[in-house]
Amino acid sequence: MTSAIIVAAGKGTRMGASVDKLWLEIAGRPVVAHTWQRFDQAGCISEIILVVRDGMQPEFARLATQFHFHKPYRLVAGGVERQDSVWNGLAALASGTDIVAIQDAARPCTTAELIAATIAAAQETGAAVAAQRVTDTLKTSADGLTIAGTVDRTKLWSVQTPQTFRVEIIRRAIAAARAQKLNLTDDTAACELIGQPVRLVPSPAANPKVTVAADLPLVESLLRPAAGGVTMQA
Repeated sequence: MTSAIIVAAGKGTRMGASVDKLWLEIAGRPVVAHTWQRFDQAGCISEIILVVRDGMQPEFARLATQFHFHKPYRLVAGGVERQDSVWNGLAALASGTDIVAIQDAARPCTTAELIAATIAAAQETGAAVAAQRVTDTLKTSADGLTIAGTVDRTKLWSVQTPQTFRVEIIRRAIAAARAQKLNLTDDTAACELIGQPVRLVPSPAANPKVTVAADLPLVESLLRPAAGGVTMQA
């Protein structure tokens, strides 16, 4: 059985203190509703765990009704940090779940094909992550004002979500991070901690995360076709 954990408990402070980016309306629905729909319509996902800020459960339940999401879901209270929220989501997985895809709620353009590809890679390797090669020239700077050097980008990848794992592996990895009192913002970093190989799964389509206001026009342009009623299946 394959489940998804959508991490939706963050505050999104880079968008602004008074703005909850997950509830910004883009292409006819809140950002988080687009993300939820992607996993609701992905045939390779059996259930969805949404990790939310405590007290927001009624708002998410209303989303499920409003947009007619049909897949079984559970709402789980998040923790202080993202890693804590993922841990809470893992604890809520249905018995018999062997693969879990962990998704940022603010990444609403992920395709069903990419979800399925990370699942296939995780079944083979134990851990997988959607990623894209870095194409920009990267520079280092000691003072933030002048260039100190150029970074070799040929081995660099920008990782995204979903980050997908065999359940026993990600539980062991995050438990190791918690035991060492480490607060990791990336689930694959926990796998690195225990020496677990993570397969890179190239993301051919744009898969941006809504982080700052400047991200909104691009994300809306990508979501408009899907909002018109296109059904996404894996």
